[in-house]
Amino acid sequence: MPLSTTSPPAGTEAAEIRRRLVADAEDRIHRLLDLETEKWTAAGGRPAELVASVRRVVDAGGKRLRPAFCVTGYLSAGGDPGSGDDVVRAAAALELLHVFALIHDDVLDDSAVRRGVETVHSTYAGDHLRRGMLGEPRRYGEGVAILAGDLAHVYADGLAAQLPPAARQIWTELRTEMIVGQFLDVLAAAEALMDVQTARWIAVCKSGHYTIHRPLTLGAAVAGRTDLNGVFQRYGALVGEAFQLRDDLIDVTGDSGITGKPTGLDAARHKMTLLLALAAEKDDRVRKLVGAPAREHDAAERLHTLLRECGVVDDVERLIQELVDDACAVIREAPLDREWREELIEMAHRVAYRDH
Repeated sequence: MPLSTTSPPAGTEAAEIRRRLVADAEDRIHRLLDLETEKWTAAGGRPAELVASVRRVVDAGGKRLRPAFCVTGYLSAGGDPGSGDDVVRAAAALELLHVFALIHDDVLDDSAVRRGVETVHSTYAGDHLRRGMLGEPRRYGEGVAILAGDLAHVYADGLAAQLPPAARQIWTELRTEMIVGQFLDVLAAAEALMDVQTARWIAVCKSGHYTIHRPLTLGAAVAGRTDLNGVFQRYGALVGEAFQLRDDLIDVTGDSGITGKPTGLDAARHKMTLLLALAAEKDDRVRKLVGAPAREHDAAERLHTLLRECGVVDDVERLIQELVDDACAVIREAPLDREWREELIEMAHRVAYRDH
């Protein structure tokens, strides 16, 4: 990929170029889904329903963080915004991979709502009931959702296969870390593991690497630079942990009208979040409630209340600030032009201090 021969644009102009390339990635996704819909409609129509399920998740919105970090990695590494086909392809692949992860995550968590709309497995379970189909509605809905997620993964891999070799290697590492992190998340919930280090490692895999570090290095690799991997890894681990802690806080204190899903879901499912592990370390009542048997139907509600009362929320806010400060210190010393150092500092604050 040719590097830009001009200086990086300053301030809002840099952000505008990033927004344009992220929008181009969304257009790429919609063109791909349009072609797939046309192909499968011509083949009989019913297969196109699966493509429509992927499209509904894409169209439900989202923060587009991974494409934004990917494009930022590309531009900050000197990538030419006028020759951005590969980075648009990489950003589109990241968003489709995220769609795959969301659809499967909703099955794993048995979530009925995502981004304010019904989840794929809930939609198809309801369809099964309304139509009086054979078999179990829940199994049918989950089966369709797993296949819809797999289809999004195939589309993502198809886009990533066209990237340069160094970028493809990062793509493989990103997918592996994401899936291993998800497995550990499921395992920790089942075993009621309340270990801060394990929870932190899961946060780094699921947020640090998957959301920030790997998208940044993927974009930089498309621009032909791998020397920024160390800087982006340190920054990504710090901002990723802050991102996950904010996610945990939103589940405890957030507004469901803004988040698009009910609060208290992590407590209800006894997910071993980093916030929950820190709370269990701080207050033994939390540890006891996490191990409460399922028959204690009010345990989740009591746990949610206790998390708000035990002081861990203030502790986590302070930890988020420390993580963001450390991430900004890493970027201030990075071998990047000032404009992109400022952009990455702004992005760290944006993901750590959000309301959804």
